[in-house]
Amino acid sequence: MNGVNDPPLFIKDIKPGLKNLNVVFIVLEIGRVTKTKDGHEVRSCKVADKTGSITISVWDEIGGLIQPGDIIRLTRGYASMWKGCLTLYTGRGGELQKIGEFCMVYSEVPNFSEPNPDYRGQQSRGETGFKLAQNQGDASFHMLVEAMAGDLQIHSYKEQLIIKQS
Repeated sequence: MNGVNDPPLFIKDIKPGLKNLNVVFIVLEIGRVTKTKDGHEVRSCKVADKTGSITISVWDEIGGLIQPGDIIRLTRGYASMWKGCLTLYTGRGGELQKIGEFCMVYSEVPNFSEPNPDYRGQQSRGETGFKLAQNQGDASFHMLVEAMAGDLQIHSYKEQLIIKQS
């Protein structure tokens, strides 16, 4: 797919199963450290480019070096699903290289790491919507689930989702 010298891929074009990815992004948020059974440290970081945002899983000492505002080039990364969410990883022989700070055009939406029924294995849309609604406290999300059930109207205006109660 993407060779080391190829131009970076946009976040919007990342799909589960893609390998050898080159992506340039800005770090927006760094999650708390989680320790694995075998002593590794893992952090989930929210990153973005001009096309949207995604979560990247960063392991061990490199995770402690990354700061919000860092502009980073990921080489030889891959994308996979983790707990129903699209996630970026550094692949074997891959690397994260800081190439700048703070000055990058980015968009937090759409967030491609939000649960997506299209990527869910065998769950039906109804099961997915119900399970997501149970885990989500956001009122607009509940309205979206109701809209899927036919109780609300959904309109798209200039790439913004507008939900109106019927």
